[in-house]
Amino acid sequence: MGFLFQRSDASSLSKWWWTTDHVLITLMVLLSLSGVLLVATASPAVAMRLDLSPWHFVWRHLFYTVLALGAALSVSMLAGKWVWRLGSLIAVGALMGVLMTLVLGVEVKGSTRWLWLGPFSVQPSEFLKPGLVVLWAWLLAKGHEHARFPGFILAIGLYAFAVLLLMLQPDLGMAVILTAAFFSQIILAGCPLRYVGCLFALGLAGLFAAYHSFGHVKSRIDRFLDPESGDTFQVDLSLRSFIKGGLFGKGPGQGEVKMRLPDAHADFTFAVLAEEMGLISAFLILCLYLYVILRLARRLMRSDALFPILAGGGLLTIFATQILVHIGSSLQLLPAKGMTLPFLSYGGSSLLAIGLTFGMLLALTRQQSGGHYAAHHLAERMQAVQDQEKEER
Repeated sequence: MGFLFQRSDASSLSKWWWTTDHVLITLMVLLSLSGVLLVATASPAVAMRLDLSPWHFVWRHLFYTVLALGAALSVSMLAGKWVWRLGSLIAVGALMGVLMTLVLGVEVKGSTRWLWLGPFSVQPSEFLKPGLVVLWAWLLAKGHEHARFPGFILAIGLYAFAVLLLMLQPDLGMAVILTAAFFSQIILAGCPLRYVGCLFALGLAGLFAAYHSFGHVKSRIDRFLDPESGDTFQVDLSLRSFIKGGLFGKGPGQGEVKMRLPDAHADFTFAVLAEEMGLISAFLILCLYLYVILRLARRLMRSDALFPILAGGGLLTIFATQILVHIGSSLQLLPAKGMTLPFLSYGGSSLLAIGLTFGMLLALTRQQSGGHYAAHHLAERMQAVQDQEKEER
């Protein structure tokens, strides 16, 4: 598309084209196309078990993929101030949506996470991730700019409120992802280490409370620590798929795990990929994800403003943590948790949320004229925090 725009062109579209990372856009489209192919091979068996058309999930996934890519490209054109405004609107809307699920939500597998809008369902908690992360980043950055502005306190309050709502659904996995993103942001913001330690201790206390309060959380952790203590049918099937697939796989459409796993097209996409396309293909997808993460991190480090660093760091943590949880659950490296694989798994809300997340990352990592590397500024802030702690002692 470069031939359509001249570098001397001052239009907004031309500026977007010459400042956006084309490699990241290409990789996003490549992952999305791979997701369509994976859902096409993994979902027909699931659809037939539910007495639906074999192509039911395929057509819906294709529709959601187009929406997600459109959202990502549209959001990537926004300037930084519009990113945080959009994020704030999404955060408020998602919080209201989560509140509504507690009253009007439909219970699925023991949790009330969904709202039905005619033929479609929406999971508002998916949109909490990009929305809250951007809002937290703005609050923390504003607190750095103005000493009297209680940005850190407000961010802590929003975080606690969001986690409380998620635990009422309950949705521990989403709470864990939000916690990881929030921790990454307060560390990048130069929060004193003693505060980070206190928050970490509170997080562990919350996990301990969830273990003893929610039966499904206790069951999953117990089965992870001691597989003999309960049913591990899905994880066993997932592990078997990696063995059966071998290096080169059984071939597209030839896998068996999708015939027996309830959510093979969503929560166990990586297992289907490994069985049908082989360990080499699974490893290449892992390398592709790792390259995307490292490339985004490198571009974020070139920012000379605090907000893009904090927002981008939190969004990137969400992206990476979601990949880690999905693959870790498939390989029994983590307790089983239904989590979609970005751009590859079926799921309307999750696809749209990941599209917004990636679009915000593209917007925040667009090339800027001038400026020092963010690493230099981060080092200065961390040194200032350490000096302050020494003086207080």
